[in-house]
Amino acid sequence: MNKKFLDLGNQPLANKYLRAYKKLTLKSNELYRLTVGFDNKTKLVSLINKIPDKKMFDGNYPYKSSMSKTMINSFKKLSIKIKKRFKPKLFFEIGSNDGALIKNFNKSEVVCVEPCANLAKITNKKGYYTYNNYWNLSLAKKIKKDFGRADVIYSANTLTHINDLDDVFKSITHMLNKEGVLIIEDPSLLECFKKVSYDQFYNEHIYIFSALSVRKLINKFELELFDIEKLETHGGSLRYYIKWRQNKKIKIKNSVSKQLSSEVKFGLDSFKTYKKFGNSVKKSKNDLLKLLKTIKKKNQKIIGYGATAKASTVLNYCNIGNDMIDYFVDTTPDKKNRYMPGKNIKIKKYEKKLLNNVDYVYLGAWNFIKEIFKKEKKFIQKGGKFITHVPTPRII
Repeated sequence: MNKKFLDLGNQPLANKYLRAYKKLTLKSNELYRLTVGFDNKTKLVSLINKIPDKKMFDGNYPYKSSMSKTMINSFKKLSIKIKKRFKPKLFFEIGSNDGALIKNFNKSEVVCVEPCANLAKITNKKGYYTYNNYWNLSLAKKIKKDFGRADVIYSANTLTHINDLDDVFKSITHMLNKEGVLIIEDPSLLECFKKVSYDQFYNEHIYIFSALSVRKLINKFELELFDIEKLETHGGSLRYYIKWRQNKKIKIKNSVSKQLSSEVKFGLDSFKTYKKFGNSVKKSKNDLLKLLKTIKKKNQKIIGYGATAKASTVLNYCNIGNDMIDYFVDTTPDKKNRYMPGKNIKIKKYEKKLLNNVDYVYLGAWNFIKEIFKKEKKFIQKGGKFITHVPTPRII
């Protein structure tokens, strides 16, 4: 049973940036209720009201992994590790985005699937065989027939977007070699709770996984965890290494029991922890609004940095409009001159001069804080300040 612990109000589709502002409504299916629940049996945390895949992932998906130096560096390090540790003859990626990872592999040893047409077009153009389709069992059967079983199957920040997890893992086990390895990388529920980063929840993040929920989920498919890595990406992620249970050649590392113990100690197996998180989110909202209103009373200028899906959740939950944040800057070309989902806040193409005469910058992309601070040294040196809501609303 999925028991509700969080209600983030009526939300728009977080990655749909409008060319002109208009007020969205529930009646026209432009808004949906963003509520989150916990299933004690499966240990899964998921959205209660789910949006159809085709409404979210279409021919013009704006997020591109290659736009971030943080992600490029992370994927480069991972590719070196995979080649050295597992030596795959066939590497298969579920949700290849614009090819930020696969560009580090030889084209002849890579096959991938990407549901968003604009992204699949990019990787196909680069010469990487990409199926422009949704991942499911019928597609897995076709790929296996065309290319054989994969030695390594990898998916980053994708499985969290797919509603039918049983079909996901049936499809994976159909394609994975008996000595093969599955690697999944997704935001960490433990880190989300520790940081009160409630903006991890939006329409595309149907699930936020913990090691506890992943272990339960894969158990019924004869799979097991053998290693877990902590990552800084996306505000705190976990990289799960998974093998067939019958494969005794790969030894299970201490990192697995260590992560599971940390989650139990924190209370991720108890609904009390989830209720507490819900209360912390309400406090975060009130404290952020109080901070922004105090600044605006002094007639000081605030802009947003990073027109992200995360920022969309915060703006709509806290009801923050252009009376508080003048505009957002973002490096993604597809977001230029559009509006934040559900809000009359314009997005401008990033230029350093847009930070001139600005007192405060709200970090919509707080998860790239190190990269941003390095880039904006001059703004900081001139006395410019940043605002974040993670782990608590404050000025940096």
